[in-house]
Amino acid sequence: MLNFINYTKLTQSINLQRLIAPAVLAIGCTLPFYASAHFQMIYTPELLRAKGGNISLKMPFTHPAASGHVMKVDKPQAFYMIKKGKKTDLLDKVSEIEWESAVDTGHAYQADVKLRGLGDYVFISKPSPYFEAEEGFYIQQITKTIVNVGGLPTDWNEDFGLAAEIVPLTKPYAIYEGGIFTGVVKSRGQAVPFAEIEVEFVNYEPEMENNRFAKTPLMVTPSDVFITQTIYADANGTFNFVLPQAGQWGFAALDIGEQKTYKDKKLSQDAVIWVQATKLP
Repeated sequence: MLNFINYTKLTQSINLQRLIAPAVLAIGCTLPFYASAHFQMIYTPELLRAKGGNISLKMPFTHPAASGHVMKVDKPQAFYMIKKGKKTDLLDKVSEIEWESAVDTGHAYQADVKLRGLGDYVFISKPSPYFEAEEGFYIQQITKTIVNVGGLPTDWNEDFGLAAEIVPLTKPYAIYEGGIFTGVVKSRGQAVPFAEIEVEFVNYEPEMENNRFAKTPLMVTPSDVFITQTIYADANGTFNFVLPQAGQWGFAALDIGEQKTYKDKKLSQDAVIWVQATKLP
């Protein structure tokens, strides 16, 4: 069996399904491809805050478990916040930055926002589609990050009717390390049965002031196959995942959106949500 280079050099790969061509499978070639997944981030260090104030949200499109390749994407098509049912457009607050990973430095975005009052702040980004040249199709990851102030729940479990969406059934900011996150994969409010979901841990902590991932990982995986976990929703679009390590985790439900083409090429319209596990006191 051939042994490929380690995952940090495979940062432009997506997952097993997207990597292996049907022709290769047909001849029975069993090659161990270890790849990290694409994830659109909306990152701020603490999803549960005692009080409001100014926060910065970093938005690289990258491979967070591997501190991998940072992909250049045009400015988001939409970026907004929902609090107590009220939608606030934040696209004018989005600015360009450069984000550094262990592999390269690439184009990314950030937004500086002020949180006023208690409750949930649901940040939603609809990025511009990214062309994955190696695979010949576009990827658009509609992403949610929910920040809570003061422990007062308001909007965290709302279904916003997005083209691609993961609706949490567990508060995404109130999960103990070792606890379970449960969500439902939906498209325009309708559950997507048996959706494929990639899961990654933010293993290289983002350094907010320096716009980069930390140099050392928070944990070392026992094997490269643990870098990206792949799970499936059930017939009702529901899934569960135990968060074994404190920190932030991303869930990406693949190719579930209603739009299937962009610029005459295939479009994978994915849903991403970020959740945070906290150590037991």
